[in-house]
Amino acid sequence: MITRTARTTAASLLLAATLAPNAAHAQEGALDMANSGDTAWLLVSAAFVLLMAAPGLTLFYGGLVRAKNFLSVMVQCGAIVAIGSMLWIMVGYTLAFGPVTNGWLGAGTATMLNNLGNVRAGTQVPESAFALFQMTFAAITPALMVGAWVDRARFGWVVAFGALWGLVVYAPVAHWIWGGGWLATKLGVLDYAGGIVVHTTAGVSALVVAALMGRRTGFPKTLMLPHSPALTMAGAALLWMGWFGFNGGSALAANDDAAAAIINTHAGACVAALAWILIERFHVGKSTSIGFATGAIAGLATVTPAAGLISPGAAFVFGAVAAVVCYPMIHLIKFRLQIDDSLDVFAVHGVGGMTGSLLLAPFLAPALGGTGYAGQMGMVSQGVAQAVGVGLVAAFSAVATAILALGLNLFLPMRVSEDAEREGLDLSSHGERAWEMVD
Repeated sequence: MITRTARTTAASLLLAATLAPNAAHAQEGALDMANSGDTAWLLVSAAFVLLMAAPGLTLFYGGLVRAKNFLSVMVQCGAIVAIGSMLWIMVGYTLAFGPVTNGWLGAGTATMLNNLGNVRAGTQVPESAFALFQMTFAAITPALMVGAWVDRARFGWVVAFGALWGLVVYAPVAHWIWGGGWLATKLGVLDYAGGIVVHTTAGVSALVVAALMGRRTGFPKTLMLPHSPALTMAGAALLWMGWFGFNGGSALAANDDAAAAIINTHAGACVAALAWILIERFHVGKSTSIGFATGAIAGLATVTPAAGLISPGAAFVFGAVAAVVCYPMIHLIKFRLQIDDSLDVFAVHGVGGMTGSLLLAPFLAPALGGTGYAGQMGMVSQGVAQAVGVGLVAAFSAVATAILALGLNLFLPMRVSEDAEREGLDLSSHGERAWEMVD
């Protein structure tokens, strides 16, 4: 077990930080001076998360699709990250982290990132650094959904949906749990780095869009093999590395909390990747590179909601459970329900995030190496809070996504024509090929 001298019960501190007023300015009387070490770590963490969103996710997804759709995946991810970042600056940040008014949305006092405080309340970092770090989360979360609709989504619809989804789904949920909103203050829901805010919202929404958009031409009878497992492995490695900033940066300080979160993140990914290829060995006869990469991502998603609140031994359990739960979920969604979530966004990210959020409750117990429960919360009450939080966010994400996707479809068709799909989106949507073979 890691010694956490910097805190007696990190769960209590996390909840206290969540309950603190989220005004644009630091509270009166608080130190109006940032800690340079904490600030530097947060800036580096923001860069790590952007590394996940840009080269990491695009290579991971791009290698899994057929060669004729590789560029389309990269452009879709890039465009979502770009427009999501712009909207975060304009209005997303203040909706998620502006002053708490009614617990549903933050007050609009920080549009265009104006009126930011010198130090973010409850931290020792500049509010501008905090807004930057949170912007990278807002950018990568809708990009995760790209894997659900590859090979068939119309580019204009993708950009519009990704932009609006960040404001309609992501920003409110971020406020409810991280910005002093009702799920944290009323129910005591905990989410260290995004198991609910990021992975549950994106995973559930991806499943809804995949069902609404329909299957790829030929699915499930036609074999649609990844065109480059090597690129997928490279993307997974970048995601794995970037996740250290994703989870470690969520400590908002360069301290023991950050180190504990990174160790647990790495431990969960290691166990999940190895468990996944072991399952593959028994199920299909061989351990594959795609399986190793997918298992690692499942482990990372599963440990995320608890990364800074559990022991390394618990992280091992999270990783093993991730493989055992997410692996069969892929087969359930694709082959039994025949929903063409093409790159398994729901089964890996959604189910992983929800599973980790539920496992958090028992593994917070000090007897299991956890950091303990906040206030009057105990294992049962925390478990109920986590289950209710996951259920409500999943339901909200599903309903809001369906309304948004179908509403946009009235003006911007969500799916390309059958001819364009056969030709490949690289050429039909962007007029380019990823690979030009010349003598």
